[in-house]
Amino acid sequence: MLDEYLNTQWDVIVIGTGIGGGSIARRLAEAGLSVLMVEKGPDLDGSTGTEVETGVTDPTARLEEGIWPYPLEARIDGRDSQLFGMVGACVGGTSTFYAATLERPEPHDLDDSTERPHPTGGWPVSYAEMRPYFDLAEKNFRISGEIDPLGGIDAPELRPARRVTEVDATLRAAFSKAGLNPYQTHIAAEFPPDCQQCFGRRCPRPCKMDGRSAGVLPALATGHAKLLDRCNVTGIEAGDRVSRINCSRDGQNFSLHARHYVLSAGGLGSPTLMLQSRSEAWPDGLGNNNDLVGRNLMFHLSEMLAIWPGHGSKSDAPSRAISLRDLYHMDGQRFGLIQSMGIDAGYGEVLYALNEMFDRSFLRKIRPLRHFLRLLPHGILPLLGPAKIFVGVLEDLPYSENRVLADPAQPDRLRFEYSIHDELKDRRMAFRRAMKQAFRQHRRIFFNHMPTLNFAHPCGTLRFGDNPRSSVLDRNCRVHGIDNLTVADSSFMPTSNGCNPSLTIAANAYRVADTLIKELRAR
Repeated sequence: MLDEYLNTQWDVIVIGTGIGGGSIARRLAEAGLSVLMVEKGPDLDGSTGTEVETGVTDPTARLEEGIWPYPLEARIDGRDSQLFGMVGACVGGTSTFYAATLERPEPHDLDDSTERPHPTGGWPVSYAEMRPYFDLAEKNFRISGEIDPLGGIDAPELRPARRVTEVDATLRAAFSKAGLNPYQTHIAAEFPPDCQQCFGRRCPRPCKMDGRSAGVLPALATGHAKLLDRCNVTGIEAGDRVSRINCSRDGQNFSLHARHYVLSAGGLGSPTLMLQSRSEAWPDGLGNNNDLVGRNLMFHLSEMLAIWPGHGSKSDAPSRAISLRDLYHMDGQRFGLIQSMGIDAGYGEVLYALNEMFDRSFLRKIRPLRHFLRLLPHGILPLLGPAKIFVGVLEDLPYSENRVLADPAQPDRLRFEYSIHDELKDRRMAFRRAMKQAFRQHRRIFFNHMPTLNFAHPCGTLRFGDNPRSSVLDRNCRVHGIDNLTVADSSFMPTSNGCNPSLTIAANAYRVADTLIKELRAR
């Protein structure tokens, strides 16, 4: 079976099939280039959807479910922990579990200006250069929603707004009455009549647009692309050019060859593979002459709260319909958007929040009182009606000591260390104060007291830039010093922005693909 892959000199081999890998493979294949997509995990086409948040520990069982075989190993503020979810390992990658919310960043996320200075001086590529690729991503991912009334950012490919539930309509009216500016969240999905809104698990049908449905499948449909799943890339051999990638599949070791290689293994997986691919030419890992590979790791901080729309509203269906950018950039502070998670606040969520509040109150020393908290949600929920959970997405910024760590002896382990800087703590508290003020007219309750990192949004670990001394990739995301190796995932981002990263990843993948198409055709 492997002969057709081994005996072909591909134009491009793409390692990883998430949002970035699927998108760049589609663009290249649609241009007529021969593309081989290599994926560590299985193709779970049509299988029953599961959640990536699982306590399963057996590596084989995890991989069969499309989850990275080992939990993440993290040292956060000096404390070691294991994280069992967050990283997918299947065709479509992590996007098959999450995805769906694909929001545009704002111009100041990329551009520097006197009105809104950028913390890093701006990206090497401007918002204007990215604009046509944001449009293309919104078209290919079938995104529906409304334009933010505050930003006025044109989005010509947005599909019409969707019907909203009674609760969402009530909340939206209440937000507008309070002086806020809600709009319908940008969702990448087809929404058939019997849609189950699989936005926290794999969708058994191609309704939800993710790396597989909006990338891999259209690439295969061109006839110019092939997919090799359950294939583990163990190393990349390179001097000033990549000569081959070494792989294993079903106990067989082999190498694959192409004119050009694209690494799209994710914000944690891509730097890990580069650090593990050591040679005489690259003794510290590919592209790592300046010890930058894996550094500047960023996530987002999540501020979760439940908001009650008012007594009498009925939650007739799950939905993820409301976003607000009123606090996105406020009084010179870089915060982020606020969006509905499409989840009702049930008994467990309300009890958790009440326990958090009790443990910070002056009553916390009277421990028996804590047991009576279990009775309160039974009274609160019938009285106030259903509540919707919202999350504030707070932008993270790059710090070199926040980094991915790799051990060549344990290639399947993803490790990182991260410290929450005082600057981020202060900005987080300012964000919470702003949220409390914005929703002061609504019954609401915050769920998290301590800073909560969104581990599904790793980025920045192979940042792009014009200076090889301060970046791993050039402006076209080619690894400095390696002529035929490009990166197309969240690793390239020099800042995390104030919104979900998926649309930016897809748009950049299309942009990078167009550069490769011109170069490979010229050769």
